[in-house]
Amino acid sequence: MIRNCYLLALTGVVLVAFLLQTFLISNSPIDYPQVLEFPPSALSHADVPWNNDLQRVIKLGQGCLKQPEDIAVDKEGVVCTATRDGWIKKIHTNGTCEDWKFIGGGSLLGITLSITNEGDVLVCDAEKGLLKVNEKGVTVLAAEVNGSKISFADDVIEATDGNIYFSDASTKFGFHNWYLDTLEARPNGRILKYDPSTTKTTILIDGLYFPNGVALSKDQQFLVFSETWKFRCLKYWLKGANKGKLEVFIDNLPGGPDNINLAPDGSFWIALLPLTPKGLEFVHKWPMLKYVIAQFPRLRDFFRDGKRSMVVNVEADGKKIIRKFDDEGAKVMPFITSPVEFDDHLYLGSLGTNFVGKLRLNN
Repeated sequence: MIRNCYLLALTGVVLVAFLLQTFLISNSPIDYPQVLEFPPSALSHADVPWNNDLQRVIKLGQGCLKQPEDIAVDKEGVVCTATRDGWIKKIHTNGTCEDWKFIGGGSLLGITLSITNEGDVLVCDAEKGLLKVNEKGVTVLAAEVNGSKISFADDVIEATDGNIYFSDASTKFGFHNWYLDTLEARPNGRILKYDPSTTKTTILIDGLYFPNGVALSKDQQFLVFSETWKFRCLKYWLKGANKGKLEVFIDNLPGGPDNINLAPDGSFWIALLPLTPKGLEFVHKWPMLKYVIAQFPRLRDFFRDGKRSMVVNVEADGKKIIRKFDDEGAKVMPFITSPVEFDDHLYLGSLGTNFVGKLRLNN
């Protein structure tokens, strides 16, 4: 009798577990989530302690900017940024903030200044696609590729030949659900190329794990881009004997790489994101736990809120980190997304501030 009760109870537990698992999987917005492998060491390339140098930034345009995700600086030192309230804004060298062009929406991301058409600003709108903005207005350059919508235009860079390279971070999840792509941890992204001579957009590389920031080498021989969920940046050769070859530029970064920008000396600046609060990395190793988190927005918000900020300067060949600036606890510069070097200063974009940070580099 007792044995039968145990068997009945065990059967009930197994049945409930099966039904719960079936419910979680069938109703989840993510499919077959993969394990997200964190780097073997917290600072595998930089064995120096936290320096909190980012806490001494000068705050540009404070109060005028809403979450300036990406920035560009022109040759006169004017900062151009795309803000979360749909504006392209400029911060002039005298400190004034100009509402330059209104695009609308809340999904403006990567921005770069055209080098072939002075006055043009190239912008990635996660929902609208690749845009060109100038005094005449706004032009959509690319909204689809091969008949499919560009659903998460993220960052952009232009080459001297006029070709434009930009990332489509996820073909499955949109801008407002980006953390679902983190949880699924599958290769849903791609790098695209827009050719202004033909006005055609093509897929350069696909099957990528959230391709994010993009940059060109100083000689424009290769493209470097962030693969955020892999904690690495990849290199794609555009010219020379290795043309068409894809290889690792730098891996085991101490955070998920966001925007990447070329420095004047040929090295690269990379913003690094903590993909989950410290000590909770284990959630990315349990697919069933991912199914649970994916269904509850408040849980998703909690697990993506990592209280650390960091930018690193990587050698031109990607072999090592040269410098690192950080803000432990993200007290002044939370959620840094973009570092740009100009005139011995580092300008910093962020999704957690109402200003652009400016840090002197020669201290």
